[in-house]
Amino acid sequence: MEFSVEFYETREGRCPVQEFLDDLKASDPGDFAAIMAGLAKLRHRVYHREPLSKAPGDGLLELRHIGKLNTRLFWFFMPGRRIVAVHGIRNKSRDIPARDLATARARRGDWLGRQPA
Repeated sequence: MEFSVEFYETREGRCPVQEFLDDLKASDPGDFAAIMAGLAKLRHRVYHREPLSKAPGDGLLELRHIGKLNTRLFWFFMPGRRIVAVHGIRNKSRDIPARDLATARARRGDWLGRQPA
């Protein structure tokens, strides 16, 4: 069985992950292709661990690609073999900026809060 991958949407209908991917495609097509390949791999359970994925905590995981800049997509599991990507970043450091973790956590909480009980 495969997992499905979907992107977080705000209450207003914006899709920050898609916007991140669109910007990445324009600025660095190679890293964009690597991230898209990684998203395709996430459909299979074997890729839900390192080196492709890592768990920074609080129910979040990250899809990682190391290139000129570190590119990361934060995601979490939902029932029904669903994966929801909530935030994307690029940085030079190995460390994840606290503000980006806070954004990913807030989006996860928002998404979960809007799901039927």
